[in-house]
Amino acid sequence: MKISKKSINVILAIIFFIFALVQLNDPDAIIWFLIYAIVSFICIYSNFKIVPKKILVAVIILLIGYALFHLSLFIDYLKTEHKEELFGEMVYQKPYLEGSREFLGLLLAALGVFYQLKRPKEVK
Repeated sequence: MKISKKSINVILAIIFFIFALVQLNDPDAIIWFLIYAIVSFICIYSNFKIVPKKILVAVIILLIGYALFHLSLFIDYLKTEHKEELFGEMVYQKPYLEGSREFLGLLLAALGVFYQLKRPKEVK
């Protein structure tokens, strides 16, 4: 069973929009809501129009660049014994937890945009 790119884009758009909504209770909600909402928009928009490759590459670079700011916190997390903490509540004494979540979220967002580079010659 082959799933069409348009169907995958709808699924990705829904997932990233849910990610955006979940961010609304975050202290820095605006930036994270916008990041995930933009990725969601790109996924849906790609079903109707071709997003220029330069824009997709620029967004990917920005997302990965921002992720690199969180890389050291992710490395700190990888050195911990209790990996399950990543899925628990935020502990202010452990900033690597939030940094790791942000790092992984940015990588997922970059992958969502990267998927758009694999597009048909024209949008039907």
